[in-house]
Amino acid sequence: MVKSLFDLTGRVALVTGAGQGLGRGYAGALAGAGATVVCLDKDLPATRQTMEMNKQGDAQTEVVQCDITDLARIKEVLKSIKNCYGRLDILVNNAGVEIAEEILDVTPEHYDQIMAVNLKGLFFTAQEAARYMIAQKSGKIINQGSLGSFIGLAGSSVYCASKGGLLQFTRALSIELARHNIQVNAIAPGYFRTSMTESFFQDPAHRKWIEERIPAGRVGTAEDLAGTVVFLASSASDYITGQTIVVDGGWLAS
Repeated sequence: MVKSLFDLTGRVALVTGAGQGLGRGYAGALAGAGATVVCLDKDLPATRQTMEMNKQGDAQTEVVQCDITDLARIKEVLKSIKNCYGRLDILVNNAGVEIAEEILDVTPEHYDQIMAVNLKGLFFTAQEAARYMIAQKSGKIINQGSLGSFIGLAGSSVYCASKGGLLQFTRALSIELARHNIQVNAIAPGYFRTSMTESFFQDPAHRKWIEERIPAGRVGTAEDLAGTVVFLASSASDYITGQTIVVDGGWLAS
């Protein structure tokens, strides 16, 4: 009984930003739980590598090249998924960008670049997914938060603004979609070493500070998020909505 709650066999999932980092890990976790996973990223070769790495038994994986700032293309992709598989059960809104710079160095172009992916692209991808989920009267939307959803990070003012907005969007959307049997939640990872965060780890002293600041004594890995994303994508979380689960080794608690 309990095991079956986490079984995603027959479910169809879309993971944005699946070409690398945490998105690749999310795709693998969902495929491992039995879901058919559509891996979306603007980097096609990297996304194909994700697909090859995450082939799991009978579970299917598919690659789609798309930049989530291209809203017309997002509509095409979602329509294609519906036409191909007949449904969309899970959206993992993972795609994100960061440009680390002090407030006086932020340009309108950099501001727009971050917001276009982290908030606008995420918003309209969720909107389009919701159209199909409302029609089928079920669905799971999982947004990608951050420590920056809760605390200020020096040199990341725009990024924090986008992730704070994501937190409130998750809450608001969960209220709107609850009556349609659609759960909307978010995952907020702490420090994980990915291509987007690699600059934080280049300085040995800063890396040492990060690791010593985390009560668990280490940075996170993609495997640390696998259980959380499967839980939020599965029937086990059917009565949980509007929540953000922090996976940070104890950072915010300390």
